[in-house]
Amino acid sequence: MMARPRIPVDDFLANLPLFRHLDGADIARVAAGVREIAAPRGTALFRRGDPCEGFHVVVFGRIKLALNSPDGAEKVIELMGPGQSFGEAVMFLEVPYMVTATALIDSKLLLVAREAVFDEIDRDARFARRMLAGLSMRLHRFISDLEAVSLRSGTERVIGYLLAQVQEADDADRGQITLPAKKGVIASRLNLTHEHFSRILHELARRDLIDVNGLQIQIRDAAKLRQYGSR
Repeated sequence: MMARPRIPVDDFLANLPLFRHLDGADIARVAAGVREIAAPRGTALFRRGDPCEGFHVVVFGRIKLALNSPDGAEKVIELMGPGQSFGEAVMFLEVPYMVTATALIDSKLLLVAREAVFDEIDRDARFARRMLAGLSMRLHRFISDLEAVSLRSGTERVIGYLLAQVQEADDADRGQITLPAKKGVIASRLNLTHEHFSRILHELARRDLIDVNGLQIQIRDAAKLRQYGSR
């Protein structure tokens, strides 16, 4: 299954926004503290309470970050895709992981060692600023998610999520979406039950705003969908 060749770690890191300002020698130092992780579908990269050794960067695949209650219920916190990183805040706090990370599909990641990050921060203040910027953006996104859960209806949340996923030009009115995970996972991410999420999609399709075919969703008219979500 994971038969892809080893990736050129230096080149991959150099193309990430966090590391883009570093020169070749800097990248090489960080890369020396990187470990490649092959994570077949269903692999738990870490569980809540495990010690944090650094932060992860997704090379390819899809990773689910989730909380689990004592009764087995799951709340999806975030879905991470290629080029995205996670675990930085826990690394800086030097506390155990607060969530469980699971590969939704066959994935490959880089684990950047905590010591390599701290050494680079000591060498270059710009690196620290970039890490702070990334953490600040994640906090802003978390607050937006909290606002959506607290103040928006389920329909508004689903429409906002669909529109955010659309890859389209600024003046386009149509877009094709492939949901990055099963509908139950997306529903949990939006703080909805699977059944409620499906009912909302069915209602939007009934109103000719979207077409649904499994994980494929065609937005028929983005402007009308946005207008419907702001009623």
